[in-house]
Amino acid sequence: MSDPAIRLTGLRKSFGSVNAVNAVDLEIADGEFFSMLGPSGSGKTTVLRLVAGFETPTGGTVELGGVDVTRRPPYERDVNTVFQDYALFPHMSVLDNVAYGLRVRRVPRRERRERAEEALRSVRLDGYGDRRPAQLSGGQRQRVALARALVNRPKVLLLDEPLGALDLKLREEMQVELKALQRQVGITFVFVTHDQEEALTMSDRVAVFSDGRIEQVATPAELYERPASPFVASFVGTSNLFPGDKVLGRPGLFSLRPEKVRVDGDGDCAAPGVVAEVVYAGAVTRLVVDLDAGPRMVVLLTSSADLPALRGRPVRLTWNSSDLIAL
Repeated sequence: MSDPAIRLTGLRKSFGSVNAVNAVDLEIADGEFFSMLGPSGSGKTTVLRLVAGFETPTGGTVELGGVDVTRRPPYERDVNTVFQDYALFPHMSVLDNVAYGLRVRRVPRRERRERAEEALRSVRLDGYGDRRPAQLSGGQRQRVALARALVNRPKVLLLDEPLGALDLKLREEMQVELKALQRQVGITFVFVTHDQEEALTMSDRVAVFSDGRIEQVATPAELYERPASPFVASFVGTSNLFPGDKVLGRPGLFSLRPEKVRVDGDGDCAAPGVVAEVVYAGAVTRLVVDLDAGPRMVVLLTSSADLPALRGRPVRLTWNSSDLIAL
Protein backbone atom coordinates (compact mmCIF):
# COMPACT_ATOMS: atom_id res chain seq x y z
CA MET A 1 0.00 0.00 0.00
CA SER A 2 1.44 3.39 -1.00
CA ASP A 3 2.09 6.14 1.53
CA PRO A 4 -0.49 8.94 1.81
CA ALA A 5 0.32 12.24 0.11
CA ILE A 6 0.26 13.92 3.53
CA ARG A 7 0.48 12.42 7.00
CA LEU A 8 0.27 14.65 10.09
CA THR A 9 1.04 13.05 13.45
CA GLY A 10 0.46 14.82 16.76
CA LEU A 11 0.90 18.16 15.01
CA ARG A 12 0.95 21.17 17.36
CA LYS A 13 1.64 24.87 16.93
CA SER A 14 1.61 27.45 19.70
CA PHE A 15 1.95 31.21 19.43
CA GLY A 16 2.84 32.23 22.98
CA SER A 17 0.03 30.95 25.19
CA VAL A 18 -2.32 30.33 22.23
CA ASN A 19 -2.55 26.76 20.91
CA ALA A 20 -3.41 27.38 17.26
CA VAL A 21 -3.07 23.68 16.34
CA ASN A 22 -3.58 21.11 19.05
CA ALA A 23 -2.52 17.46 18.47
CA VAL A 24 -3.81 17.04 14.90
CA ASP A 25 -3.58 13.57 13.31
CA LEU A 26 -4.54 13.40 9.65
CA GLU A 27 -3.88 11.39 6.49
CA ILE A 28 -4.68 12.71 3.00
CA ALA A 29 -4.60 10.21 0.14
CA ASP A 30 -2.64 10.66 -3.07
CA GLY A 31 -4.84 12.32 -5.72
CA GLU A 32 -7.55 13.38 -3.25
CA PHE A 33 -9.39 16.71 -3.26
CA PHE A 34 -9.33 17.37 0.47
CA SER A 35 -10.79 20.41 2.22
CA MET A 36 -10.04 21.85 5.65
CA LEU A 37 -13.16 23.66 6.82
CA GLY A 38 -13.72 25.82 9.87
CA PRO A 39 -14.40 29.33 11.17
CA SER A 40 -11.68 31.99 11.44
CA GLY A 41 -9.16 31.07 14.12
CA SER A 42 -9.95 27.34 14.03
CA GLY A 43 -6.41 26.35 12.99
CA LYS A 44 -6.97 25.26 9.38
CA THR A 45 -4.71 27.88 7.74
CA THR A 46 -1.98 27.27 10.31
CA VAL A 47 -2.06 23.56 9.43
CA LEU A 48 -1.70 24.48 5.76
CA ARG A 49 1.30 26.70 6.55
CA LEU A 50 2.87 23.89 8.57
CA VAL A 51 2.50 21.53 5.59
CA ALA A 52 3.99 24.16 3.25
CA GLY A 53 6.90 24.81 5.62
CA PHE A 54 6.05 28.48 6.24
CA GLU A 55 5.69 27.69 9.96
CA THR A 56 7.69 25.32 12.18
CA PRO A 57 5.59 23.06 14.42
CA THR A 58 5.86 23.18 18.20
CA GLY A 59 5.47 19.41 18.17
CA GLY A 60 4.57 16.48 15.95
CA THR A 61 5.59 15.58 12.40
CA VAL A 62 4.71 16.37 8.78
CA GLU A 63 5.27 13.65 6.18
CA LEU A 64 4.91 14.07 2.40
CA GLY A 65 4.76 10.82 0.44
CA GLY A 66 6.15 8.95 3.44
CA VAL A 67 9.13 11.31 3.92
CA ASP A 68 9.47 13.32 7.13
CA VAL A 69 9.79 16.99 6.04
CA THR A 70 9.03 18.55 9.44
CA ARG A 71 12.31 20.49 9.56
CA ARG A 72 12.79 21.06 5.84
CA PRO A 73 12.39 24.56 4.35
CA PRO A 74 9.54 25.24 1.88
CA TYR A 75 11.75 24.99 -1.22
CA GLU A 76 12.69 21.41 -0.30
CA ARG A 77 9.04 20.27 -0.16
CA ASP A 78 7.23 19.04 -3.26
CA VAL A 79 4.24 21.35 -2.68
CA ASN A 80 3.05 24.65 -4.13
CA THR A 81 0.65 27.15 -2.57
CA VAL A 82 -2.06 29.35 -4.13
CA PHE A 83 -3.06 32.33 -1.96
CA GLN A 84 -6.25 34.38 -1.84
CA ASP A 85 -4.51 37.51 -3.14
CA TYR A 86 -2.92 35.59 -6.09
CA ALA A 87 0.51 37.24 -5.46
CA LEU A 88 1.17 37.81 -9.17
CA PHE A 89 4.00 40.09 -10.33
CA PRO A 90 2.25 43.13 -11.88
CA HIS A 91 5.24 44.12 -14.07
CA MET A 92 5.53 40.67 -15.68
CA SER A 93 3.45 39.19 -18.48
CA VAL A 94 1.10 36.32 -17.70
CA LEU A 95 3.50 33.86 -19.38
CA ASP A 96 6.48 35.15 -17.37
CA ASN A 97 4.46 34.94 -14.14
CA VAL A 98 3.65 31.31 -14.84
CA ALA A 99 7.23 30.48 -15.84
CA TYR A 100 8.82 32.26 -12.87
CA GLY A 101 9.22 29.16 -10.70
CA LEU A 102 10.88 27.31 -13.58
CA ARG A 103 13.24 30.24 -14.09
CA VAL A 104 14.27 30.11 -10.43
CA ARG A 105 14.99 26.41 -10.88
CA ARG A 106 17.15 27.25 -13.93
CA VAL A 107 15.00 25.28 -16.37
CA PRO A 108 16.15 26.06 -19.97
CA ARG A 109 14.25 28.92 -21.66
CA ARG A 110 12.61 26.82 -24.38
CA GLU A 111 11.35 24.21 -21.91
CA ARG A 112 10.15 27.03 -19.61
CA ARG A 113 8.04 28.52 -22.37
CA GLU A 114 6.59 25.17 -23.45
CA ARG A 115 5.65 24.16 -19.91
CA ALA A 116 4.20 27.62 -19.11
CA GLU A 117 2.06 27.54 -22.26
CA GLU A 118 0.90 24.02 -21.40
CA ALA A 119 -0.05 25.17 -17.89
CA LEU A 120 -2.02 28.11 -19.31
CA ARG A 121 -3.87 25.73 -21.67
CA SER A 122 -4.77 23.51 -18.68
CA VAL A 123 -6.57 26.46 -17.06
CA ARG A 124 -8.13 27.60 -20.38
CA LEU A 125 -5.98 30.73 -20.76
CA ASP A 126 -4.03 29.89 -23.90
CA GLY A 127 -3.55 33.10 -25.88
CA TYR A 128 -3.34 35.27 -22.74
CA GLY A 129 0.42 34.91 -22.23
CA ASP A 130 1.37 38.42 -23.43
CA ARG A 131 -1.09 40.27 -21.16
CA ARG A 132 -0.32 41.84 -17.80
CA PRO A 133 -2.26 40.73 -14.65
CA ALA A 134 -4.01 44.15 -14.51
CA GLN A 135 -5.62 43.38 -17.90
CA LEU A 136 -7.35 40.26 -16.54
CA SER A 137 -10.54 39.69 -14.57
CA GLY A 138 -10.44 38.31 -11.03
CA GLY A 139 -11.27 34.81 -12.22
CA GLN A 140 -8.57 34.94 -14.90
CA ARG A 141 -5.95 36.13 -12.38
CA GLN A 142 -6.93 33.25 -10.13
CA ARG A 143 -6.38 30.82 -13.00
CA VAL A 144 -2.96 32.36 -13.72
CA ALA A 145 -2.04 31.77 -10.07
CA LEU A 146 -3.17 28.15 -10.45
CA ALA A 147 -1.16 27.72 -13.65
CA ARG A 148 1.94 29.14 -11.93
CA ALA A 149 1.50 26.63 -9.09
CA LEU A 150 0.87 23.70 -11.44
CA VAL A 151 3.76 24.39 -13.82
CA ASN A 152 6.26 22.97 -11.31
CA ARG A 153 4.26 19.71 -11.28
CA PRO A 154 4.09 19.45 -7.48
CA LYS A 155 2.81 16.31 -5.76
CA VAL A 156 0.53 18.48 -3.58
CA LEU A 157 -1.20 21.79 -4.31
CA LEU A 158 -2.19 23.83 -1.25
CA LEU A 159 -4.99 26.38 -1.74
CA ASP A 160 -5.53 28.97 1.00
CA GLU A 161 -9.07 30.36 0.53
CA PRO A 162 -8.25 31.03 -3.15
CA LEU A 163 -11.82 31.99 -4.13
CA GLY A 164 -12.50 34.35 -1.22
CA ALA A 165 -11.94 37.55 -3.21
CA LEU A 166 -14.32 36.60 -6.04
CA ASP A 167 -18.00 37.55 -6.32
CA LEU A 168 -20.61 34.84 -5.74
CA LYS A 169 -21.33 33.92 -9.38
CA LEU A 170 -17.64 33.76 -10.31
CA ARG A 171 -16.84 31.82 -7.15
CA GLU A 172 -19.44 29.18 -8.05
CA GLU A 173 -18.03 28.93 -11.59
CA MET A 174 -14.48 28.57 -10.25
CA GLN A 175 -15.57 25.82 -7.85
CA VAL A 176 -16.65 23.70 -10.83
CA GLU A 177 -13.48 24.59 -12.78
CA LEU A 178 -11.18 23.78 -9.86
CA LYS A 179 -12.72 20.35 -9.33
CA ALA A 180 -12.50 19.57 -13.06
CA LEU A 181 -8.88 20.78 -13.13
CA GLN A 182 -7.97 18.57 -10.16
CA ARG A 183 -9.42 15.53 -11.92
CA GLN A 184 -7.50 16.47 -15.07
CA VAL A 185 -4.06 16.89 -13.46
CA GLY A 186 -4.58 14.12 -10.88
CA ILE A 187 -2.54 15.67 -8.07
CA THR A 188 -3.54 16.11 -4.43
CA PHE A 189 -5.42 19.34 -3.72
CA VAL A 190 -5.67 20.58 -0.12
CA PHE A 191 -8.22 23.38 0.02
CA VAL A 192 -8.73 25.69 3.02
CA THR A 193 -12.09 27.46 3.33
CA HIS A 194 -14.56 28.79 5.89
CA ASP A 195 -17.41 28.34 3.38
CA GLN A 196 -19.17 25.05 4.13
CA GLU A 197 -21.06 25.01 0.81
CA GLU A 198 -17.76 25.38 -1.05
CA ALA A 199 -16.24 22.47 0.88
CA LEU A 200 -19.25 20.21 0.32
CA THR A 201 -19.38 21.05 -3.40
CA MET A 202 -15.77 20.32 -4.25
CA SER A 203 -14.29 17.78 -1.87
CA ASP A 204 -13.76 14.05 -1.76
CA ARG A 205 -13.37 14.39 2.02
CA VAL A 206 -13.53 17.26 4.51
CA ALA A 207 -11.89 17.87 7.89
CA VAL A 208 -13.93 20.19 10.12
CA PHE A 209 -11.74 22.26 12.46
CA SER A 210 -12.66 23.96 15.73
CA ASP A 211 -10.30 25.49 18.32
CA GLY A 212 -7.19 23.94 16.78
CA ARG A 213 -8.61 20.42 16.67
CA ILE A 214 -10.34 18.27 14.06
CA GLU A 215 -13.97 17.60 15.00
CA GLN A 216 -14.68 15.17 12.16
CA VAL A 217 -13.16 13.88 8.91
CA ALA A 218 -15.68 12.45 6.44
CA THR A 219 -17.15 12.67 2.95
CA PRO A 220 -19.46 15.65 2.34
CA ALA A 221 -22.54 13.40 2.49
CA GLU A 222 -21.44 11.82 5.78
CA LEU A 223 -20.72 15.23 7.32
CA TYR A 224 -24.15 16.51 6.41
CA GLU A 225 -26.20 13.39 7.14
CA ARG A 226 -24.24 12.07 10.15
CA PRO A 227 -22.45 14.93 11.97
CA ALA A 228 -20.34 13.68 14.87
CA SER A 229 -20.87 16.64 17.20
CA PRO A 230 -23.18 19.62 17.81
CA PHE A 231 -20.49 21.90 16.33
CA VAL A 232 -20.34 19.97 13.03
CA ALA A 233 -24.14 19.78 12.85
CA SER A 234 -24.48 23.55 13.25
CA PHE A 235 -21.46 24.60 11.15
CA VAL A 236 -22.01 22.31 8.15
CA GLY A 237 -25.33 23.47 6.73
CA THR A 238 -28.28 24.61 8.81
CA SER A 239 -29.46 22.33 11.58
CA ASN A 240 -32.14 22.37 14.24
CA LEU A 241 -30.52 21.40 17.55
CA PHE A 242 -32.88 20.69 20.43
CA PRO A 243 -33.07 18.76 23.72
CA GLY A 244 -35.00 15.54 23.24
CA ASP A 245 -36.69 15.67 26.65
CA LYS A 246 -38.59 18.84 25.71
CA VAL A 247 -39.63 17.95 22.14
CA LEU A 248 -39.53 14.15 21.98
CA GLY A 249 -40.03 13.12 25.58
CA ARG A 250 -36.68 11.30 25.68
CA PRO A 251 -33.22 12.34 26.87
CA GLY A 252 -30.36 13.48 24.64
CA LEU A 253 -29.45 16.21 22.18
CA PHE A 254 -30.78 15.85 18.63
CA SER A 255 -30.16 17.42 15.22
CA LEU A 256 -32.76 17.70 12.46
CA ARG A 257 -32.12 19.25 9.06
CA PRO A 258 -34.70 21.92 8.02
CA GLU A 259 -35.58 20.22 4.73
CA LYS A 260 -36.65 17.07 6.64
CA VAL A 261 -39.45 18.96 8.44
CA ARG A 262 -42.94 19.40 7.00
CA VAL A 263 -45.93 21.55 7.91
CA ASP A 264 -49.06 19.46 8.63
CA GLY A 265 -47.53 16.56 6.70
CA ASP A 266 -46.86 12.90 7.35
CA GLY A 267 -44.36 11.60 9.88
CA ASP A 268 -44.17 9.64 13.11
CA CYS A 269 -43.00 12.73 15.09
CA ALA A 270 -44.93 15.96 15.54
CA ALA A 271 -44.69 19.23 17.48
CA PRO A 272 -47.08 22.22 17.54
CA GLY A 273 -45.82 25.77 17.30
CA VAL A 274 -46.35 29.28 15.94
CA VAL A 275 -44.67 30.73 12.82
CA ALA A 276 -42.47 33.60 14.00
CA GLU A 277 -40.97 34.56 10.62
CA VAL A 278 -41.24 33.75 6.91
CA VAL A 279 -38.05 34.36 4.89
CA TYR A 280 -38.37 34.23 1.11
CA ALA A 281 -35.10 33.09 -0.57
CA GLY A 282 -36.10 32.50 -4.20
CA ALA A 283 -36.53 28.78 -4.85
CA VAL A 284 -37.07 28.08 -1.15
CA THR A 285 -38.73 29.78 1.81
CA ARG A 286 -37.55 29.42 5.42
CA LEU A 287 -40.15 29.28 8.16
CA VAL A 288 -38.95 30.09 11.66
CA VAL A 289 -41.27 28.35 14.11
CA ASP A 290 -41.40 28.79 17.89
CA LEU A 291 -42.45 25.40 19.25
CA ASP A 292 -44.92 25.24 22.14
CA ALA A 293 -42.31 23.06 23.88
CA GLY A 294 -39.82 25.97 23.86
CA PRO A 295 -37.15 25.51 21.16
CA ARG A 296 -37.15 27.39 17.86
CA MET A 297 -37.10 25.35 14.64
CA VAL A 298 -36.32 26.30 11.04
CA VAL A 299 -38.28 24.65 8.22
CA LEU A 300 -37.23 24.74 4.56
CA LEU A 301 -40.08 24.62 2.04
CA THR A 302 -40.44 25.08 -1.70
CA SER A 303 -41.49 28.70 -2.20
CA SER A 304 -45.12 29.47 -2.95
CA ALA A 305 -47.28 32.60 -2.90
CA ASP A 306 -49.36 31.60 0.14
CA LEU A 307 -46.48 30.93 2.56
CA PRO A 308 -46.16 34.57 3.82
CA ALA A 309 -49.71 34.28 5.14
CA LEU A 310 -48.50 31.72 7.71
CA ARG A 311 -46.68 34.37 9.77
CA GLY A 312 -48.16 34.45 13.28
CA ARG A 313 -50.29 31.35 12.73
CA PRO A 314 -50.20 28.08 14.68
CA VAL A 315 -48.82 25.10 12.73
CA ARG A 316 -48.08 21.44 13.36
CA LEU A 317 -44.59 20.38 12.33
CA THR A 318 -43.99 16.74 11.42
CA TRP A 319 -40.96 14.62 10.57
CA ASN A 320 -39.77 11.03 10.55
CA SER A 321 -37.82 9.72 13.53
CA SER A 322 -35.37 8.14 11.06
CA ASP A 323 -34.27 11.68 10.09
CA LEU A 324 -33.23 12.55 13.64
CA ILE A 325 -29.50 12.59 14.40
CA ALA A 326 -28.61 11.78 18.02
CA LEU A 327 -25.57 13.80 19.16
